[in-house]
Amino acid sequence: MTRTKHSRLPKSDALIPVLMILPSLIAIAIFVYGFIAWTGYISLTDWNTLVRNLDFVGLSNYAFLFQDFRFQSDLRNTVVFTILFIVATIGFGLLLAMLVDRRIRAEALFRNIFIFPMALSFIVTGVVWQWILNPTTGVNLILQALGAAKGHLPKWYISTSIVPGISGGQIELGIPIALIAVVIATVWQMSGFAMAMYLAGLRGISDELKEAARVDGASEWTVFRRIILPQLHPITGSLVIMLTHISLKIFDLIYAMTGPGAMFVTDVPGVYMFETTFRGNHYAQGAAIAMIMLLLVSLLIIPYLKSSLKEGAS
Repeated sequence: MTRTKHSRLPKSDALIPVLMILPSLIAIAIFVYGFIAWTGYISLTDWNTLVRNLDFVGLSNYAFLFQDFRFQSDLRNTVVFTILFIVATIGFGLLLAMLVDRRIRAEALFRNIFIFPMALSFIVTGVVWQWILNPTTGVNLILQALGAAKGHLPKWYISTSIVPGISGGQIELGIPIALIAVVIATVWQMSGFAMAMYLAGLRGISDELKEAARVDGASEWTVFRRIILPQLHPITGSLVIMLTHISLKIFDLIYAMTGPGAMFVTDVPGVYMFETTFRGNHYAQGAAIAMIMLLLVSLLIIPYLKSSLKEGAS
């Protein structure tokens, strides 16, 4: 029996992969983590005018934000928007996927129609839905033609009502009615993406498994609840992570559609950061908002990455 010796690569050849990715590593280190560190440092300074002032003030910018009426409204709006957006997008996307999965005629056409909004930017979606839900145009004209009284037409994104409007310090706790209009626009754009993911999951479930359950006397609801939904749990988890990430950093759709809104009923941290930094020239406060947004996203992404690494290692 002959022994084969494993030849080792020369050191020069082993360095080639490292040298190939080194420029990317340097760019990421500078333009991602370096800028994050710089933003964090600026948030601890007193640079809140056009004149640069790097005097260290600690956490005073953060303390100001958490006492600020607008930022408190932003946190409320972010929580409400995230919950409504995720629940509606996942629910509507699953419904569309189940309808398309029935092998209907012109299935490819319907798939393309449902996923088409994903081809648009959030800016375009915001402008379009701003017109559709404008109280004097769009949907309200249809409702008025159907007999709705002009004084009882919905105000959509210009409403300042908050339901149930429980007092919570400086702000009212509840669901801003104006934010529902933003949720409708966002769900319209993202539900096609959820449909595509769920449709792939539904097509991967064995028909024999479902048929065996039906033979054993399981109703269609039982098949859906006990077989289909558990098989779709990984897709649902991935959707929750991706949609939550979108909701926490959303800016362009809200900025194009409503702006901060009256009494900040549609304001979010992204809009506040933009206006604070680039219009108000409060660079340290804007940096503090950016760091809080980064922390919120990190609280979501880091546990997900840890669980993914554990699953990959097992």
